[in-house]
Amino acid sequence: MHLIIAEKPTAAKKIADSILEEYKTKKKYSVNYYESKDGIIVASAAGHLFTLRDKTRKAYPNFDLEWQPSFKKNKFTKNFYQLLSYLGKSSDKMTIATDLDKEGEVIGYNIYRFLCGKAKVSRMEFSTLTKEELKKSFENRKEGYNYGLTESGLTRHYLDFYYGVNISKALTSSIKTASNRYYLLSSGRVQGPALEILAEREKEIEKFIPVPFWQLSFITSKSDKRKFQELLFNYKKSKIWEKGEAQKIFDECKGKNALIEKTEAKKRILNPPVPFNLTGLQLESYKVFGFSPRRTQAIAQGLYLGGLISYPRTSSQKLPPSINYKKIIEKLSRKFKVGKEILKKELKPNEGEKTDSAHPSIYPTGELPKKLRADEEKLYSLIVHRFFAVFGKPAERLSVRITAGIEEHKFHCTGARTIKENWLSLYPFANLQEIEFPNFVNGEILIIDKLNLEDKETQPPNRYSQASLVRELEKRNLGTKSTRAMIIHTLYERNYVEGHQIEVTDLGMRVVDTLKKYAPEFLSEELTAKFEKEMELVEQSEKKREDILEDARKLLTETFKKFREKEKEIGNSLVDSVEETIEEQNNVGKCDKCGGNLKFIQMYNGSRFVGCSNYPKCKNGYPLPRNCGIEKTGKICEHCGTPILKIIRKGRRPFNMCLDTKCKSKENWGKKKEKKAKVKSEKKEKVEKGVKAEVKVNKEEEPGKEKKRISKTEKTRKKKVIKKASVKTKG
Repeated sequence: MHLIIAEKPTAAKKIADSILEEYKTKKKYSVNYYESKDGIIVASAAGHLFTLRDKTRKAYPNFDLEWQPSFKKNKFTKNFYQLLSYLGKSSDKMTIATDLDKEGEVIGYNIYRFLCGKAKVSRMEFSTLTKEELKKSFENRKEGYNYGLTESGLTRHYLDFYYGVNISKALTSSIKTASNRYYLLSSGRVQGPALEILAEREKEIEKFIPVPFWQLSFITSKSDKRKFQELLFNYKKSKIWEKGEAQKIFDECKGKNALIEKTEAKKRILNPPVPFNLTGLQLESYKVFGFSPRRTQAIAQGLYLGGLISYPRTSSQKLPPSINYKKIIEKLSRKFKVGKEILKKELKPNEGEKTDSAHPSIYPTGELPKKLRADEEKLYSLIVHRFFAVFGKPAERLSVRITAGIEEHKFHCTGARTIKENWLSLYPFANLQEIEFPNFVNGEILIIDKLNLEDKETQPPNRYSQASLVRELEKRNLGTKSTRAMIIHTLYERNYVEGHQIEVTDLGMRVVDTLKKYAPEFLSEELTAKFEKEMELVEQSEKKREDILEDARKLLTETFKKFREKEKEIGNSLVDSVEETIEEQNNVGKCDKCGGNLKFIQMYNGSRFVGCSNYPKCKNGYPLPRNCGIEKTGKICEHCGTPILKIIRKGRRPFNMCLDTKCKSKENWGKKKEKKAKVKSEKKEKVEKGVKAEVKVNKEEEPGKEKKRISKTEKTRKKKVIKKASVKTKG
């Protein structure tokens, strides 16, 4: 028997449809698998079926680890484990068809060695789940597994455990030693340096001392045949640091007109964008739609599993000709009209420098979606249009700079407009500012409508957004394309950071300061980047896994020895911040009944509500929706005065709501649903009436007892109408 292992159920079905002929869908342990007549079976894992665990359960640092079935902690994977264990025993051939990256290779390798050890192993390599590529991948599968990728993936798992689990144990233990209370704190090989980057920015902002400066500008207006325009001219110095100087210039310009002295126009070539890799997609998705990197990654993975795009977790900015650009564009042009324009020219993509040994850049496969959720449709459209744009011709922009003088004082007005769209017409997400100036001639007088003198202050550096932090981590070679979004999510989960523009909490700052003082190695981005490079060498078979792990064990043993000696001191420095941060995170706002604090409260059964801190004296409380994420907005409802929360539901658009269920702002809630239900009911009624009327007409056509002959075609049509109506009435 030949067993093919996919990473997830959706992928297993795609593989079965592509390479099996006349297969049957079977079920065992409540999991589907697919078997053909010639003994080929496609079955699925559910991500990692094995995970690293402490072998001895001893205190930190513990390096005595073993691989165990993950269902001991994640019950969802148990049925998949049982199925593959059952199928693996009778398989003499086994093909790994998991995702072609470190994690996918580790998933497949562990299933092979623990559940299918007697089978002869081979590897399918593919970047899309299209029928054509999967079939080709199966026919050209390679003997054995990808040794370098496996070893590199295993090295990462061990290193992440050595650091992440042991540091988390140490931090949690320090608080228990100091206060006899249990609070879960964590850090890790990449998480620590990432948090320090954010903490350093926070300290820069805190230490920042604003410096006053002054800006001069004037507003003038001009009309021509096309339109009336109001133009802003800024003084040649963007910042004037002395108030006296600024006031002097203002006084000398006041009440006077300006003269046009020079108009400069420069043509600028704007090359097409490069194809998306995962980081590029995350940054653009955040800029265009506001999707977090984690959300973008999850949506892209879904599109990949649906066969709509290539594998998203890639570093590459290259598009190999082997994917057949023309064929993909021809398929896409059925849905996207702009695709036809590209086919008129030579198809040569504008590529970036970055490469990936396993996968090309992200591209649409040409398969057209039947139905997508709103967020999936947005991201899919972004990927498709970027794919079109990389084949476009360079765009041309005209930059214009107008110089005007008031006496000897010079002012400038600048702008740009597109003169040849080319690739910009293929990519509607570019969103460039278009400023078209009226015609000016040298010596022309400008009547000044308003002269401005504004006093301003220099601003502190911006906080990181999730997208800009992903870019910074990539720049510093911290984490991988696949893990960076999850690391940022963990920082939020641990209450180390908060907010859209990432702000480090008091707890996050205290964790960084404590580790910097007692265990700076846990924050060393140089050390983390060193391990990342060494794992690449393992993948290329230029370094051995055990050598890297031995170095890590020596370093961590020494560091944890020093940590343990100061454990109580470390715990004392953290415990107050933990409690203050939890208190702050749970505090929603002021109670409108008694002035106490409204807090998030979670019951033993998982349900949540907002209640007053003065309970039982004050029993004011508000229910919260289930199965969703909830964030504070810091805003108060203008109608009822209760705090406004942001509700985040998977696959749906987030929305804001206040706490009061009877608030005026919720008057129209549910009316849309009622309207839809009414329309649906009316349609159903029309269909039923239509069928009844047709049956009645047919009866009336029968004179007396004499039956009219009805053709077979008419009978069939009538049956279809009645059947269709019955299906609709069930809805």
